[in-house]
Parts: sequence; C-alpha cells; structure tokens
Amino acid sequence: MITTHVLDTALGGPAVGMSVVLEMHKGSDWTRIASGHTDAQGRLTSLTTNVTVGPGVYRLTFDTGTYYREVRSFFPEVQVMFKVDEDDGHTGNVHVPLLISPFGYSTYRGV
Repeated sequence: MITTHVLDTALGGPAVGMSVVLEMHKGSDWTRIASGHTDAQGRLTSLTTNVTVGPGVYRLTFDTGTYYREVRSFFPEVQVMFKVDEDDGHTGNVHVPLLISPFGYSTYRGV
C-alpha cells in the first residue's frame, strides 16, 4: 500500500484537495497506476486500494501549481521518486509525506 500526507507549512495545516498521481517505472517509461486528491486532513490513502504494490521504482507527482494558483509559488509540481524493495521492513506499506510551502518542500520515508 502506498499512501501520502501533504502538509502546507506556510499555512500550518493540511494541503486539502491537492491532485496526486502515482506511477511505476517500467523499462524506460513511467506507467500511471492511480490518481486522487488529498482529503480534509491532507491525506491520500486510496491510491493503491485495488493495486498490488510490488518491488520497483515509483513516482508521486503532486500538483502544487494548481494548489497554489492564488499565491505566487516557485514549483509548479513536485515529483518524488522512491524504491520499494522485496524485503521492505514495513510489510509493503510505504508512506511518503510531503511538506510544502510556495518556495520549498521536503519529504521523507514515513511509517
């Protein structure tokens, strides 16, 4: 299962309604797996509800440009690539939080 949580550090709260796309790297291409929007808590937990997550390289694309459409911002989107290993210590659950502001972002491996 792949989940995410987006927090807007400039506002001090969740990034509600942000569009997120999940893709998997296959060969030299990226294959779209799912997409969705963050909920009222800034979470998106349904991306892989009907998808088996196996080992591989994945990418989450966050549409920060649309989210910040009323505010001047530097990043039109944020892409986070990560690897899921067979021997993943979290039993296949991968949580990728994103902290954003109009001029910066950070991410990490969550639990």
